[in-house]
Amino acid sequence: MQSITKKEKEQKLQKLKEECNKCKRCSLGATRNNIVFSDGNPDAKILLIGEAPGADEDKTGIPFVGRAGKLLTKLIEDSNMSRKDDFYICNTVKCRPPENRVPTDEEKQVCEKYLMEQINIVNPKVVVLCGATSAKSFLGSKLKISQIRGQWFKILNNIDATVIFHPSYLLRNHSEEPNSPRWLTKEDLKKIKTIALPK
Repeated sequence: MQSITKKEKEQKLQKLKEECNKCKRCSLGATRNNIVFSDGNPDAKILLIGEAPGADEDKTGIPFVGRAGKLLTKLIEDSNMSRKDDFYICNTVKCRPPENRVPTDEEKQVCEKYLMEQINIVNPKVVVLCGATSAKSFLGSKLKISQIRGQWFKILNNIDATVIFHPSYLLRNHSEEPNSPRWLTKEDLKKIKTIALPK
């Protein structure tokens, strides 16, 4: 993709957000309070894709703002990165599925055009697939997250992508002992930093 300025990216994303805001192409459009479009820096080298908005996100219109989001922010900061500056964050779907259920394939397909356009506009160096739903959307993998996290793949137009545990899973796993899920996630984030943000 031809390089565009941060301001041009912001304008394109705002236009896409306005289009997304009008979307009623699946049943989630009827039950949402807000679309949850994105957070972070449109010019970031790292684009993180989560699963779907939860109740807190549906209320605020911002991804990863609940307990899981606060943990994600802490893990990013512990890895000497900035959520605001170094990441652009979005989800596979822009509306909250009822009762926080996993989005259906149909719902993901309806939202796919918005997600692909976000990736195209941001043009990141690295895509981080956060959790099983996000990973399966791109890798079509039936493997468990524990088997594929930390590995690197090429997706779309040859973008480097990796998989990390979803922070909601880490909320249930408090240990930070070596090889625990939290410890592994910190290691994964360090690796992401060296690839996306080399000194």
